[in-house]
Amino acid sequence: MPQIPEKIHELTVGQLSARSGAAVSALHFYESKGLISSRRTGGNQRRYSRDALRRVAFVRAAQRVGIPLATIREALAELPEERTPDRDDWARLSEAWRGELDERIKQLGRLRDHLTDCIGCGCLSLETCVLSNPDDVFGDRLTGSRLLPERRRSGSDAG
Repeated sequence: MPQIPEKIHELTVGQLSARSGAAVSALHFYESKGLISSRRTGGNQRRYSRDALRRVAFVRAAQRVGIPLATIREALAELPEERTPDRDDWARLSEAWRGELDERIKQLGRLRDHLTDCIGCGCLSLETCVLSNPDDVFGDRLTGSRLLPERRRSGSDAG
């Protein structure tokens, strides 16, 4: 990993990419989503402050555990302007995200456990299909493949 001398206070997009491990295109995307920011030079080149390294590391770590970018952006927006997330920030945010992650893990476990049940269905319209009809939420109204035509009728009536 290339070292950046302490006397350099701003990084080019290439330096930030090399140091953070994020592709240049990912850095541009992060910037477009408000996760990091840069200033423009007189020649219209991006320059990132050194704290962008920690912000990129924070974004990538949060992404690795499945946190959506919109949620990451909200978390970064709570920090004072230009302050980078620290260990206490990560502890606070990860605690808040734990419930959401636990729910996703539960859903994925359920999907894994019932995936083969669904394959035999073919049309995904069984009244008890755990993928298209979890917890049989449509079972009280109607069952089977009649559900799809009902959606089409109500969609065409709306036009």
